[in-house]
Amino acid sequence: MENSKVVNKKLNLLFITQEDPFYIRMFFEEFLKNYSNKDEIKGIVICSTMGKTSIIKLVKQMYNFYGLVDFLRIVWRYILVRIKRNTLHTLFRLYNVSVYRTNDVNGDAFISYWGQQNLDIIISIAAPKIFKEKLLTLPKWGCINIHHAKLPNYRGMMPTFWQMYHREKVLGVTVHKMNPKIDEGEIILQREILIEENESLDSLIKRTKRIGAHCIIEILKLIKNNKVKYLANFPEKGNYFSFPTKKDVCTFRQQGKKLL
Repeated sequence: MENSKVVNKKLNLLFITQEDPFYIRMFFEEFLKNYSNKDEIKGIVICSTMGKTSIIKLVKQMYNFYGLVDFLRIVWRYILVRIKRNTLHTLFRLYNVSVYRTNDVNGDAFISYWGQQNLDIIISIAAPKIFKEKLLTLPKWGCINIHHAKLPNYRGMMPTFWQMYHREKVLGVTVHKMNPKIDEGEIILQREILIEENESLDSLIKRTKRIGAHCIIEILKLIKNNKVKYLANFPEKGNYFSFPTKKDVCTFRQQGKKLL
């Protein structure tokens, strides 16, 4: 079905993402470098990493996922990011993009404020919160999300990990319109990316974040030209995954795969 709504050539955009010093910056570096209408960005909302307000819970989760050696490598990377100031804030300041912080994107205050900003589209880039009805219906055109799998397969968390875990040869990228259910909205665009031999999870995530930026740029052009065509998303034909357990990571490594 072709989108019937008429959208102005200039769009008012709001991004919702999370604090991440390693991967999300790569998406925004690529997007801001290549998107010519940066004045359309009304703001970028940053939530806590994985939606967690407790640093202790976050550290514990990362330690359980990476194990001692890779966890120490991640900590060292984080220290270097802070020393070099390669943070999201530094990047957004460079491009003069307004930054907002909240963990309550569904709250009345957030909805009230952004409801007055004449938004056309909200774009989720690894947003750690489930969007509720008031937020989903806030922008004129709706909310879109980029998911690094070919929906309806590999819905849920850490799709890149799970595709490698299941020995997939290609990784999917899907941009879809959001609805109240996770990764179940109508599909706007899908791409396939060859997983290189001996590629680490870290390397693949970095590569796909940059590719994802170009997918979003392509989608925005389609929206501006009223050329969006939806594909049905049938969740019952796919699968859903949660955050990997220690046992899952152990199996991943036994297959000869690397996290970093």
